[in-house]
Amino acid sequence: METGKERFHSISSQSCFLHLDHCYNLTIVPVYVDDILVVGNDVSQVSHFKSVISNHFKTKDLGPLKYFIGLEVVRSPSGIFLNQQKYAPDILDDSGQLGSHPAPFPMEQNLKLNDTDGDLLPDPTPYRQLVGRLIYLTITRPDIVFAMNILSQFMHAPRIPHMTAATRALRYIKGTLGQGIFFSSSCDLHVNAYIDSNWANCPTTRRSTTGFFITLGSSPIS
Repeated sequence: METGKERFHSISSQSCFLHLDHCYNLTIVPVYVDDILVVGNDVSQVSHFKSVISNHFKTKDLGPLKYFIGLEVVRSPSGIFLNQQKYAPDILDDSGQLGSHPAPFPMEQNLKLNDTDGDLLPDPTPYRQLVGRLIYLTITRPDIVFAMNILSQFMHAPRIPHMTAATRALRYIKGTLGQGIFFSSSCDLHVNAYIDSNWANCPTTRRSTTGFFITLGSSPIS
């Protein structure tokens, strides 16, 4: 997308455009169908982009971000809270687990899932859809990332134990709908990384499994 002598270009995604000028003012424009976010570190450049785009397309400025493709943004003087409290109940409802009893954690401790135990699911589609939707939930739920990493390994041929584990993850989500990620406005900008590994832990490949957690100050980013 070109605006005069300036150019917005995607470097790694066909739905995310970036512009960096010679003063290192950055504008980022994620696009999803007809929904667009405009963020940047220079207000005048953001306003310029919105002006240019409105001259070429019929647009409506909804103001500060509150909700975007299942992601809710709540601002306060102490920081920004991201959550998916509207998206998660939809998963529970579509899966018939809206009235289920909450589970205290997303996956049984020491559970070893593999691709041979248990009968194959007659129809793998519900499992694939469920795990895919739960993976999207990990945007604001790092507490279920490990479970989703395990469950996503069996998308090609899911079995009954895999669906049982996925259902337990749903029951955990039922009891933690208010969970999300908080980005403090007062934290420092130091990057901290934590990593752990379990030697030869994978029951299928016997490879080691590794996990990591990265924060910017006190805010989780990966």
